Amino acid sequence: MFTGYFKMKGQPFKENTALDMLLCDERFEQALARLKYFRDCGQLALIVGQTGTGKTSLLKLFMKDLPPNLYKPIFIQLTNLNPNAFLRMVVNRLGDIPKLGKERNFDQIIARIKQNESEVLFIIDESHLMSLQSFIDLRLLISHCTDTNLRIKVLLCGQESLSDKLKRYELRDLVNRINVQYYLKTLSKSQTIAYIDHRLKSVGISERIFDTEAKNLIHDYSGGNPRQINNISVACLINAASKKIQKIGEILVNEAMAEFRLG
Repeated sequence: MFTGYFKMKGQPFKENTALDMLLCDERFEQALARLKYFRDCGQLALIVGQTGTGKTSLLKLFMKDLPPNLYKPIFIQLTNLNPNAFLRMVVNRLGDIPKLGKERNFDQIIARIKQNESEVLFIIDESHLMSLQSFIDLRLLISHCTDTNLRIKVLLCGQESLSDKLKRYELRDLVNRINVQYYLKTLSKSQTIAYIDHRLKSVGISERIFDTEAKNLIHDYSGGNPRQINNISVACLINAASKKIQKIGEILVNEAMAEFRLG
């Protein structure tokens, strides 16, 4: 294992890393500034980005700083589900057992929202997987809460196809309610270098295992996508440890990429 060879305290490039290991780069700072406005003044927010750019990590950072006495975050991470399952999932996340029938589910959600003294904030990750009917149900829920003065906020987060789905004519009213939106870009070359250095430092490595040329090349191969940076960096570390090499340069990156090609 390369962690032993390089005397690391843990895995520097794992996917689901602890919040204290995350680098709050300029992208995250810009996104969080907008989300704080949404938290204080908005009702509906939209975060979009390529897969692997750190959207879920951004949501976790946002949730971490929510005042618990003011907001009740309801985190929903979607998978492929049938059009009628969305409301049942919301009911379940609110701590209730879904009843049969969409109208009953709707009533359950409203009842649970009324029971909360703090404002309910729905955070829906992987929102690009929502069906048209699920978006319509969400629009009806938001409209009802607005008309009856129930406090509710919704944050939609997903891949780029989410923006295309929201262009549907049937969803124009939902889109008009979006107060804040942000596109989470990939990392620049300088941000990629800072990202790699930060991840290594978080496991107790201060010396530069990757030289500058190697980090530049990792950026070129990954396109600045954090998930791909992680994958390539791990491939390089495994390759280096197996060859008893302490310093990773361009040659080692190219050798690793010959075995680990992005599709």
